[in-house]
Amino acid sequence: MKKLFVGNLPPSTNEVEVTELFEQFGKVRSIKLATDVFSNKCKGFGFIEMEGHEARAAISGLDGKDFSGKSLRVNFEEPKNKRGGRR
Repeated sequence: MKKLFVGNLPPSTNEVEVTELFEQFGKVRSIKLATDVFSNKCKGFGFIEMEGHEARAAISGLDGKDFSGKSLRVNFEEPKNKRGGRR
């Protein structure tokens, strides 16, 4: 199972739309979009879990693709300690 990061999503995006988009490449095992607490709108990113070969196909098929006027960013999620943040 691989976890994908999807970014540059429009605020109007919902989990159903993103699931349908990614299911072109395989079964979406789980999805979680970051949403604003007060407005309940998408914060522009989320995480999706898929099987490894399906996740790689989704990355190659969707990274840079136009989605509601925005260019998607899709890649494997990096563990927090590998991102180079402050310590």
